[in-house]
Amino acid sequence: MRPALLLPILLLTLACNSKLERTRAEDLIRKDYPVVVPVTVPEKASAEKGSPEHLRLAALRESLDKSGWFDSAVQAEGSRETFSFRLKPSAPKDIKAAPKGFSMPAAQAVFVRTVRLEPTREGARVTYEIRLDSPTAQFPLFQSLHPDARIGQTKQRHATFERRRGSWELTGTDEAFRKAE
Repeated sequence: MRPALLLPILLLTLACNSKLERTRAEDLIRKDYPVVVPVTVPEKASAEKGSPEHLRLAALRESLDKSGWFDSAVQAEGSRETFSFRLKPSAPKDIKAAPKGFSMPAAQAVFVRTVRLEPTREGARVTYEIRLDSPTAQFPLFQSLHPDARIGQTKQRHATFERRRGSWELTGTDEAFRKAE
């Protein structure tokens, strides 16, 4: 074959292959999973008695008291109650200090599959699913804060891709959780 004909055929082959494939998108997204789903315990929080926030804090206190990992106290101030939580020295080491409280792993979220691929002017937008998986001993605390959360439950996330230097790159996701360190 003549070299002059080879170049147009090669360019045509590359141009046909410029669409992001589902398997390529899944491979790039899967690298960022599993992620840790944390439960956050505030150091101090107050709420109006009888409000949904008050009920959530009371349920959290009850769960934390059962765990034995925290000392808790409640102070009444008129129609409000202030809950305070302090980590005990005997608590598991995976409970870490966080801004305004404590954070501990409750479960993992794992990548499931790509649901939809949409071409955009800049590249592609991908909708994908993650599944709540691998609960820890702290998962009941997470459920006390999020009663609708169930192991095996799926949620949708979105990722953006751009074509750079001839290949597809993951440029961002709306995933709120991060990989374990």
